[in-house]
Amino acid sequence: MQRRRLITGAILAGMLLIGSVAPAADHEAAMDPTIRHGDVSMTEVYFAVGLATAAAVTASVSILGAGFAVGKIGSAALGSAAEHPELLTRSLLFVALAEGLAVLGFAVAMLIVMKIP
Repeated sequence: MQRRRLITGAILAGMLLIGSVAPAADHEAAMDPTIRHGDVSMTEVYFAVGLATAAAVTASVSILGAGFAVGKIGSAALGSAAEHPELLTRSLLFVALAEGLAVLGFAVAMLIVMKIP
């Protein structure tokens, strides 16, 4: 299990690195950010790639965290509801708060995406 996580992490890190460095394939443009290709400078390309990466990391981390929280809180809520049914509505409120983390992370990611030129 640990080895699978390590391999998956290495693959994802490699994909992120390749996606971030791919615009630097043109060495002349990488050395001089004032050189323009069409109507877009390489600085603008790097800025857009950085914002897209930030949006992807923001959304993925917040959604994974919210999923983990909902799993832990949901199982505890159902366990407490099995013993005391009157606590079900109160415990579902905490599940909804944890799910709000995913919505908030998605909203922040969309705000970052709107800044891409």
